[in-house]
Amino acid sequence: MIIGGIQKTSLIDYPGKFSCVIFLAGCNFTCPYCHNPDLVRWNPSHKAPFDEEGIYTFLESRKGFLDGVVISGGEPTLNEHLPLFLVRIKRLGYLVKLDTNGTRPRMLKRLITNGLIDYIAMDIKADPLAYPRYIARNYNPQSILTSIEIIRDSGVPHEFRTTCVKPMVNKRTIRDISQAIEGAPLYALQRFHDDNGVLNPSFFEQMGAGHDRDELIHLQAIAAAWVKKCVLRS
Repeated sequence: MIIGGIQKTSLIDYPGKFSCVIFLAGCNFTCPYCHNPDLVRWNPSHKAPFDEEGIYTFLESRKGFLDGVVISGGEPTLNEHLPLFLVRIKRLGYLVKLDTNGTRPRMLKRLITNGLIDYIAMDIKADPLAYPRYIARNYNPQSILTSIEIIRDSGVPHEFRTTCVKPMVNKRTIRDISQAIEGAPLYALQRFHDDNGVLNPSFFEQMGAGHDRDELIHLQAIAAAWVKKCVLRS
């Protein structure tokens, strides 16, 4: 496991739970607005800054204090050792939330089938057909659609999320995504903040990247017609 970082306490990353967040390095996307560029650009030849055994020791020491562990990234499902990592975390008595971009449906299905995740948050970046233009050139949109179906049919508590970034997210985008996840228990529209370092700041030099609050409220109204609950996150 290449562990790129850890947030020792969080009240917001796992709904209703007091958690820590473990960030796994490496990603198959190059989202221009990514706020974890060091994890995306991770060089496998570099030594991981966090020792895996040290993570288990930390989690052992927080038993009874933390409710859950959030596995984020990067993209966690790229790591073939993820199932074993989660087995050890579950054995310590923790609930596990997975943050994923949905590009590895087979790994996602494996984790669900083996009871290794208790909550799933899948990011949908844009209309899946538009990913090659904005997110990843060599990409099969069917993987995103398959992961949506796996999650919806899993029985595992879940949410879908979209960071509202121009020009890849607009009214039509939200309508199309909302139709694809129709009936989802929760769809979160996240406001983009460009006040921190992002992966590709030059992408935004010619335009304002974020939607203002009125625009977000309009997008929320569009999504609300298709999902059980749509929320705005700052």
